[in-house]
Amino acid sequence: MASDGARKQFWKRSNSKVPGSIQHVYGAQHPPFDPLLHGTLLKSTPKVPTTPVKAKRVSTFQEFESNTSDAWDAGEDDDELLAMAAESLNTEVVMETAHRVLRNHSQRQARPVLQEEPVPMQEPAPAAEPLTAPSVDLRLVKSVSESHTSCPEETASNVIPLQRSQSLPHSATAALGGTSDVSTLGGSALSEREAYRLDKFKQLLAGPHTDLEELRKLSWSGIPKPVRPITWKLLSGYLPANVDRRPATLQRKQKEYFAFIEHYYDSRNDEAHQDTYRQIHIDIPRMSPEALILQPKVTEIFERILFIWAIRHPASGYVQGINDLVTPFFVVFICEYIEEEDVDAVDVSSVPEEVLRNIEADTYWCMSKLLDGIQDNYTFAQPGIQMKVKMLEELVSRIDEQVHRHLEQHEVRYLQFAFRWMNNLLMREVPLRCTVRLWDTYQSEPEGFSHFHLYVCAAFLVRWRKEILEERDFQELLLFLQNLPTARWGDEDISLLLAEAYRLKFVFADAPNHYKK
Repeated sequence: MASDGARKQFWKRSNSKVPGSIQHVYGAQHPPFDPLLHGTLLKSTPKVPTTPVKAKRVSTFQEFESNTSDAWDAGEDDDELLAMAAESLNTEVVMETAHRVLRNHSQRQARPVLQEEPVPMQEPAPAAEPLTAPSVDLRLVKSVSESHTSCPEETASNVIPLQRSQSLPHSATAALGGTSDVSTLGGSALSEREAYRLDKFKQLLAGPHTDLEELRKLSWSGIPKPVRPITWKLLSGYLPANVDRRPATLQRKQKEYFAFIEHYYDSRNDEAHQDTYRQIHIDIPRMSPEALILQPKVTEIFERILFIWAIRHPASGYVQGINDLVTPFFVVFICEYIEEEDVDAVDVSSVPEEVLRNIEADTYWCMSKLLDGIQDNYTFAQPGIQMKVKMLEELVSRIDEQVHRHLEQHEVRYLQFAFRWMNNLLMREVPLRCTVRLWDTYQSEPEGFSHFHLYVCAAFLVRWRKEILEERDFQELLLFLQNLPTARWGDEDISLLLAEAYRLKFVFADAPNHYKK
């Protein structure tokens, strides 16, 4: 490195250039100019007057260097610099700043949300970052403010309102929908956000012609319960985007479905179809949730839907796994007419018979639309699922080679656990409420049930990498993968899973050899 003298000579020659030549660029070897430090602190230190003196603005590099060169002397003592800085501070400015801080702390203490113990927040998923600001400890703020409440200058008239920068960082307030008030960190903030999203959906659906592309974008992050039935019917392609055509379409499709019932359902006892009907009759009681499925009316509805679909799709017929795909549509459509919040315990006895008939027809057609995109999953030998499981294996080997090798070393084959993931679209792996949220995104994604589902499964597997790598036994490892601990999962867990799946899709979807060794 050049000496200080050589550097000074270089800059003297540079400053002698004519105006209009290349301007000097001050690099990282010099700090930004600070009038307080360079105007008073680092000069020889006469006693500072009680009134602040405006520092002289440095206009040339020579003046800048002369004012700062002593800051780089090797023998300078840091403690001496701090002492010199303390002498240069104006007492009046310091006191005014201190009083302002005390007033702000007292204002926090006066707010009703700041109680002795902070309001408990729902514990986030392990991989999630908390929405609250990690630097804000309400108990600490409380204790600090109480130590200054006896200040004589403190009155109710000079309290300064709490600003966003004093409560939460911008990233945290943005995550809470833009709110800046600490009192909205509980459930009210989320309800306001949901109310805003619901209003956006209603505006979009109220027009004479629904913009399906905008509806998909809005639905990706979840669909509010009141508008979920109509949104699912639109996104599945069952209802037209034109509002005026919808009543006639519903009437025609419902009439068409019950014409199928009248024409085909009596053949369930024929020799050609009795095996199909018997298998459906056996599988339905095994479905989830039992509280819903075991209701006689629901069992009859599901038997009719599945039998008619099997008769009208002879290329695949009925295959175990298709029965699970009826439940989400049925639950979403019936929730439009009931009050229960828990979708696992829907009671259909209070729903009028005519309404149930319409729900049955709507469920049949929406399930048919879904199966149209993944029918090769259920044809002979189920080639669609075989291919997707192989694609999952290759994808995981590129995403997390350690997990992939661990499964290989313990002779766990992907077909042994991932076949069900593809066959049932993860319905047996997560609670029904999570499946409904998952399908919000699947229906808003292009080829969501076929293409995007692959990345969701990959993210789902890697989500358990710690537990997988800890298992050293084939049987224990396979049992874990077939019985993953998701019983307490909610919308937050599914949202994190979908976000990771989207990231994987963005990185790997169009790069089949990306990161492949």
